[in-house]
Amino acid sequence: MRLKFVFITVQLALCMAVLAQAQQKLFTIAEATNGMATTLAVKNIKAPMWQPGTNRFWQIDNDQWKVTDYEGDMTNKEYTIPQGIYPLDAKLTAPPALKWITTNTAYFVNGSSVVTGTLNINSFSWELTATLPAGAENIMVMKGNKIAYTVENNVYYFDKRQGHIKVSNESNKNIVCGKPVHRDEFGIDKGIFWSPEGTLLAYYRMDQTMVKDYPVVKWDAIPARADLVKYPMAGDTSHQVTLVVYNPSNGNSVTLRTGEKHKDHYLTCVTWSPDEKYIYIGILSRAQNHLLLNQYDVATGEKVKTLFEEFSKKYVHPTHPLTFLPGSNDRFIWQSEKDGYNHLYVYNIDGKQLNQVTKGEWVVNELLGFNKDEGEVIFTASKESPLEKHIYKAALNGGSAVDRIDAGAGMHGALITDDGKYIYDAYQGEGTPRNCYIRAVNGNFSTQILKAPNPLAEYNRPEIRNITLTAADNTTKLYGRLILPIGFDSTKKYPVIVYLYNGPNVQLLHNAFPESGNLWYEYMAQQGYIVFCMEGRGSWNRGLAFEQATYCKLGEVEMADQMQGVEYLKKQKYVDGKRMGLHGWSYGGFMTTSLMLKYPGTFACAVAGGPVLDWRMYEVMYTERYMQTPQENPDGYKKAALMDKVKNLQGKLMLIHGTSDDVVVWQHSLAFLKKCVDEGVQVDYFVYPGHEHNVRGKDRVHLMQKITDYFNLYLK
Repeated sequence: MRLKFVFITVQLALCMAVLAQAQQKLFTIAEATNGMATTLAVKNIKAPMWQPGTNRFWQIDNDQWKVTDYEGDMTNKEYTIPQGIYPLDAKLTAPPALKWITTNTAYFVNGSSVVTGTLNINSFSWELTATLPAGAENIMVMKGNKIAYTVENNVYYFDKRQGHIKVSNESNKNIVCGKPVHRDEFGIDKGIFWSPEGTLLAYYRMDQTMVKDYPVVKWDAIPARADLVKYPMAGDTSHQVTLVVYNPSNGNSVTLRTGEKHKDHYLTCVTWSPDEKYIYIGILSRAQNHLLLNQYDVATGEKVKTLFEEFSKKYVHPTHPLTFLPGSNDRFIWQSEKDGYNHLYVYNIDGKQLNQVTKGEWVVNELLGFNKDEGEVIFTASKESPLEKHIYKAALNGGSAVDRIDAGAGMHGALITDDGKYIYDAYQGEGTPRNCYIRAVNGNFSTQILKAPNPLAEYNRPEIRNITLTAADNTTKLYGRLILPIGFDSTKKYPVIVYLYNGPNVQLLHNAFPESGNLWYEYMAQQGYIVFCMEGRGSWNRGLAFEQATYCKLGEVEMADQMQGVEYLKKQKYVDGKRMGLHGWSYGGFMTTSLMLKYPGTFACAVAGGPVLDWRMYEVMYTERYMQTPQENPDGYKKAALMDKVKNLQGKLMLIHGTSDDVVVWQHSLAFLKKCVDEGVQVDYFVYPGHEHNVRGKDRVHLMQKITDYFNLYLK
C-alpha cells in the first residue's frame, strides 16, 4: 500500500513538473512575428455567411460546406453540401470563397475562371460562366451572370449573349477606369458600381495626366528600372475624377456632370437609388471642409439637386455611402460626425433630416443592416468603451433607447440576415480567444457555435496592466497599457520600449486577444523589457474633438500626450529612465523620429520604420485633410518637418524603409540621411529591397529580429 502511495506521489510530481515546464514555454521570434496568423492562430469559423433571403448559415467545415437552417421551429437542421463537380478549369482542392448574387446563386473566381453555382439545399450545380483575359482584376458579377472587370486601365463587360465588350477605351495609361480612386481614402475600396438589378454599370474615371510622375525603382531587374507612378504630393496638382454610367443594353455611356465648380474635388459615397434612376455622390472640396450630397440623373448625367451640405472649420470626413431603408426609394441612413461623433441619421431624398437615430459621446463603427419587421437598425459601436465594440439595435424613428444585442466584454463583429432577425456574433476579449454565437436580434434565442481554445496556454506570458492617464491638456482621459517582464520584480529596474502610432484613423488598444495586442510585445517582455503603449489625442474612435486636436500641427499635441506617458513611466520605481527605447511605423515612424529630435535625451535609442519626415512629400488627400496645403499652413509644415532638426539627435536612431514604398516614398528617409551626412550626425539605416510600405511574410521575421537586436544592443 505504501509503495503504491509513493508511486502515485512520484507520478503526480512528474506531471506537475511537466506542466510547469510546458507553462514556461517562450515565444520564438517567428512565433512572435507571424504566429497569430499561422501556427498560433486562434480557431475560427471558416468563411461564415448568411444565404441571402434566408436564415441559413454557411460555413466551411472539414473541407466541405455546412449549412445550418435557423428557420421556423428552430430545430437548427444541418445540411452537409458536397463540393459537386466543379468545371475542370477551376482546379480546386478545397471549397472556394463564395460571393452571393441572388438568393440561390453565387459565384467564385479561380484564376481566369468565373464559376457560378445554383445552391439549394436539394440541388447543387456549378457552371463555368466565363474565362477572363489575363490580367483581369476588380471582378464583379451581377444577376444574369453579367460580369464587369478591368484589364490594366480599362473597364470591360461580359454576358453570354454579347461576349466581352470594352466599355472604356482609354489609350493613355494615366487615365484609369474602374479602380479605386483618391488613393483609397474616404472609405473608397472599389471603382465599379453595379445598379441594384444589374441593369446599369457605373465606374470611376481618374485622369492623372496632370499629376507629376514619381519613380519607384525596382531593384530585382538588371539593370534596375524605374516604374513611374502618379503620386500627388501636398499642395501640388491633383488628379481629376468623374463617374461614368454604362448601359449594356445599348452600349451608351453617360458622364455625370460633377465638375460644376471644381475638377480636383473628391467623389465619395457613391450610391445608386433603388429604382436605378439616380446616383447620389458626396462631392467633397479639395480643402475637405465642405461636402455637398448631390443627386444625378443617370439618363442625362445632369445634377438634379443638392440634398444638403456639411461644413467644418477643420474637415468633413465622409467614409460611408447612403443606405436606403428596406423597401424605400425615398428614405435613407446617412452617417455623419456633425455632432462630434459618428452617428446615424434618417433623411429623405428632399434632403430633410427626419430624425437622428443614435446620439451620445460614442462612435458608431458599422451599420450592419435592418430588422425589417420591427423597424430597427442594427449596428456596432463603442458605446460601452472606446476599447470595446458591441452590437446594438435602435428604432429608426429614434423613439427608443439603444439596446445591446451581444454579451461578453471585448471586440464583437457581426453578420446579419437579410431580414435582420439573426446575427452571427464573433468576439474576442481578455481571456477569450474567440467565442462565436448565433443570436436572435429579439433576444429569444442564442446558441454558441464555437469556443476557441487558447493557443497560447502553454507559454509563459507576461502580466498586462491597463492604465489611464490624463492628456497634456490636463482634462482628456487617455488609455495606456503596460506589459511587464516575465518574473516581474517591483524592486528591480527594467528597460522600457515605448511602441506608438498615435495617428488618425488608427486605434492600437482594444479589449481583444492576445491581451497585449501583439505577441512581439510579449516576446520582448520575455527578454526582460517593459513594453508601454498609449493612445494620445489624434488617434481614432474617440470623436472629432479628440482626433482634430492635432489639426494643422501634426506631431505637436501627440508628442505632448506621449510625454505624459513617459513621465508616468519615470515615476515608477521599477522603470530605468536611462534605458528607454521607442519604436513605431509609418505615422508611428514620424512620431518616433519627432520625439527623438524634439525631446532629445529622453530615449536612449529608437527604431523608426517607413517614417514620414516631411509632410510636403506625402499624398494630397491624407495630408491636406490634417495640415491644409504647405502654401496655406507653412508654419505647421515647418514645425512638423524633421530634416532641419537632425542636430538635436541624442542617443541611437535606426531608420528602416522598403525600397518600393509607394505610400511613404523612400525619398523621406533618404533625404533625412543626406541631411545627417551634411550635418555630421550619425544614424543607423536598413532597407528592405522590393518591399512596399510594410515588410510582410517571412521577411517580417528578419525585420523584427533586426529591431529586437537593436534594442538588445543599446538598452540591455
